[in-house]
Amino acid sequence: MVSGLLTKWLGVGALTPVYGENIVRKEVPTFKCLHISQKRLVAIKDNGHSIHSYSYHQQKRPPLIPSFIEGNCSMTTSDDTCKFVGFPTKPLLGANGTTLGDHIARRLVEIGINDVFTVPGDFNLSLLDYLVAEPELNLIGCCNELNAGYAADGYARYKGVGACVVTFNVGGLSILNAIAGAYSEDLPVICIVGAPNSNDYGSNRILHHSIGLPDFTQELRCFHPVTCHQAVINNLDDAHEQIDTAIATALRESKPVYISIACNLCGIPHHSFIDQPVPFYFTPKLTNERCLEITVDVTSEFLNKAVKPVMVGGPTLRMAKACDAFMEMVDTSGYPFAMLPSAKGMVAEQHPNFIGTYWGPASTPFCAEIVESADAYLIAGPIFNDVISFGNSLPLKKERSVVVLPNRVMMANGPTFGCVSMKNFFEALTKRLKRNTTAFDNHQRIHIPDGLPLHRNPKNPLRVNVLFKHIQNMLSSDTTVIAETGDTWFTCQKLKLPQGCGYECQMQYASIGWSVGATLGYAQAAPQKRVIACIGDGSFQMAAQEVSTMLRCRQNVIVFLINNGGYTTEVEIHDGPYNVIKNWDYTGLVETIDNGEGKCWTAKVHCEEELKEAIETAMGSKKKSLCFIEVIVHRDDTSKELLQLGCKLADFNGRPPRDH
Repeated sequence: MVSGLLTKWLGVGALTPVYGENIVRKEVPTFKCLHISQKRLVAIKDNGHSIHSYSYHQQKRPPLIPSFIEGNCSMTTSDDTCKFVGFPTKPLLGANGTTLGDHIARRLVEIGINDVFTVPGDFNLSLLDYLVAEPELNLIGCCNELNAGYAADGYARYKGVGACVVTFNVGGLSILNAIAGAYSEDLPVICIVGAPNSNDYGSNRILHHSIGLPDFTQELRCFHPVTCHQAVINNLDDAHEQIDTAIATALRESKPVYISIACNLCGIPHHSFIDQPVPFYFTPKLTNERCLEITVDVTSEFLNKAVKPVMVGGPTLRMAKACDAFMEMVDTSGYPFAMLPSAKGMVAEQHPNFIGTYWGPASTPFCAEIVESADAYLIAGPIFNDVISFGNSLPLKKERSVVVLPNRVMMANGPTFGCVSMKNFFEALTKRLKRNTTAFDNHQRIHIPDGLPLHRNPKNPLRVNVLFKHIQNMLSSDTTVIAETGDTWFTCQKLKLPQGCGYECQMQYASIGWSVGATLGYAQAAPQKRVIACIGDGSFQMAAQEVSTMLRCRQNVIVFLINNGGYTTEVEIHDGPYNVIKNWDYTGLVETIDNGEGKCWTAKVHCEEELKEAIETAMGSKKKSLCFIEVIVHRDDTSKELLQLGCKLADFNGRPPRDH
């Protein structure tokens, strides 16, 4: 190994040369070796100037480096031999010569990140060298920064945290939309931006990638509203603390953070970056025990007096890490429970007390009737935006509700209790609830199982509900469904997820095109699962090129491209010529991107017979390939729920101004 041929650390504070048969010692000017490891050598000339760094990039041996250090000091290779001319002395900064780049790479690995989504640019190249050199990190180059951000979002949904690296301003402002989406969905994404040289801060210089002003803060100001913490690293003295604080804040708050790193700092060792760092640790938010006790007393009294209480789960259950505690409360209480559409897939839908999706008029049949007729509802982790509330039309009564948020509980027409974590609250409340199955029994009495689509000639034009009948049959514990913004929300909500089947959507931010990058990221995070992405043609046109990265990563996702010739969701809200898009040859496009490499399989289907054949191939002989199935449907083939929501949102958006 390189370090065995060159030198190794023996203890703290001393760097001892180890000479083997391939090491030649000559009387030449000395230089001070700051750091030598299996992946990197950093050295400084004996006059204290001109730091040189070289990364081996996990090669079997260092390549030829003539005149690695100016003068007589050099390192060369010949076949399998390595010659290091010169001899190291005690390092200037002590035995610990780890760099900022090493530290941030190691921290990403420590928090569970193995893949980083990147777009290279001149200000982040030196940092990317260090990430490449980390054996446990895999850099995935994306086609653009927006998709890299979407991929980090999708990755975080499975792994719990994601990371992306872009360059100053042109990259940072491009990825901003994806980071805003991650913020809205409570996903910890570490967004790292390569920044200008530290000497340029405050220099009054105008640099490229700027807006023509000697002000480097415009990017920082843009990130401030959509990240929970911002770190600007333009010196090494506090870099260690800033990096660790930013990462800890992302994990604690379950939100994205922004880390800007000056491009000339990554390769310089500093005594704060030690070879064996203190294990990463962050303090979680704590519950006030006295406040918890009072909250449980009040809530249990309220729920135990109710005749037919129900529970509803929302999307922040995941960030609060309270899904298991929520289900334990269901088991103990006997209450029926529903999930908001934005929380689909967060808990097991096979549970006998699960009554479906609660979404006003778009609810699972007989679900809204049970929820809205309850005399008490515990709503866990909701975000009631205008879409989830169906144009603010849900008839839920405040005086009947207990709303549980990640760190506070709001009582029915009563006080709000803070400093109470959702998970701790559920665990304590479960012990105090009396079993009550009245509402569940009512649901069992009125429930009628869903019917199947009417039987049609399999050669007739394909309909969307027939497509999703067949997608339902594809689902298992080894699959994950990713639903794009739009009518796919409604059709995918009707899928019954088997135990272990994943499900992801972006219902708060609702950025069309999100699913393409998110599919890349999720599939990379969970290679053991087959991702089934359901994407409309308008959304796909926003981010289509990232199929290239899926192919490069040899992912075996299945993409159903629903081609109805336009922005169907917008059509149902407010129609106009702007909702018609140019039709593409989508299968031809994907084949062109594959470029004859044979990593994908495509099909264009017009009827149920062709669809069945395509699915059989995708799940059979092409199960290891990326499968792209273009589904041709009529422009007006939409769910009744989209028609209802479109009318509600049109009315909601069209309200006249109030007189002030």
